[in-house]
Amino acid sequence: MLQKKRFFGVVLFSAMVLFGFGLPKNVQKKVTKEVQKAFEIESFQMHAIAISEELNAKIPSKIGTDNFYKLTQSNELIGYAFVDQAPSKTAKFDYLVVFDADLKVKHSKVLIYREEYGGEIGSKRWLKQFLGKTGGDRVDHETNIDGIAGATISVRSMTNAMDDLLQTIEILQANKAL
Repeated sequence: MLQKKRFFGVVLFSAMVLFGFGLPKNVQKKVTKEVQKAFEIESFQMHAIAISEELNAKIPSKIGTDNFYKLTQSNELIGYAFVDQAPSKTAKFDYLVVFDADLKVKHSKVLIYREEYGGEIGSKRWLKQFLGKTGGDRVDHETNIDGIAGATISVRSMTNAMDDLLQTIEILQANKAL
């Protein structure tokens, strides 16, 4: 009986490692597809990044075991992925930011947008504004990020989420947590 419990524990842990530590299945599938596309690879591994509660209290974007990952291929670091939600007018949307190994934004994607209006923030053309940004960069919807008519709330929300994430990256790097 004890061996069965241990076996079940190993299987459960392995499943968590393989399937992204609690990302919903539909989100995990989209994340996998976008990472493959960003790095032009077929297979990779996602390793959840854990940081101390003390450091997590100091950063604008909260890091948990289900939203920030180190990406490897054959045990070699290829980049990082951050998955989170941001508010739109009445709901939240899921988004992904993929960083290269040097923590520069390589790709961003709105994974699931749940409202009738504002979904234009998911366009490649608009999201291109974030490419190449690093922890030392600031983004703001009033100064260096273009708006979209009819998507003002979503533009502000995504831009604020990206700025928070960039500040978080800067703090994590300064504290040698990455």
